[in-house]
Amino acid sequence: MNTKELQRASRFLALVLRHAPDRAGIALDPQGWADVGDLLAGCRRAGHRLTPEDLRSIVETNEKRRFALSPDGARVRAQQGHSVEVDLELEAVDPPGLLFHGTVGRFLPAIRREGLRPMNRHHVHLSVDRGTARAVGARRGAPVVLTVDAARMHADGHPFGVSGNGVWLTGSVPPGYLLD
Repeated sequence: MNTKELQRASRFLALVLRHAPDRAGIALDPQGWADVGDLLAGCRRAGHRLTPEDLRSIVETNEKRRFALSPDGARVRAQQGHSVEVDLELEAVDPPGLLFHGTVGRFLPAIRREGLRPMNRHHVHLSVDRGTARAVGARRGAPVVLTVDAARMHADGHPFGVSGNGVWLTGSVPPGYLLD
């Protein structure tokens, strides 16, 4: 499979494993895992001819490390970003003092009023560095990076988790914790 085909397949996997497993005719278990054999068969039915080697290549080379294989290689899941109901079983952990969120200017009035909300996902996604947040925001236009006082949020009782690919997750960020 060439690079362009792998990128297209990766986007399809993100759709299926985060938002629409029915697009491949599969089911996710309560923790978001899909059986690799079922997923590959569903991908073929949907027009994506993935081999087990192609899937492993996507998991290992995806620059955002969006996917994870189980230790035995029999199951795969998205690391975060789900809109379907899953429990990633993230442990509550102490966040760094500051975290960052990338967005675009047109959303700032609502963010200033309401804070950061997960919208159709389960969590607000935060980064440990401005560069990553800037790259996330740039997907929708000229990026704006917001700084989150994660230490104060955590001290005030807001839980944080971190996904297997290093994305910090929390339920929401009330506007009083935004420093910018």
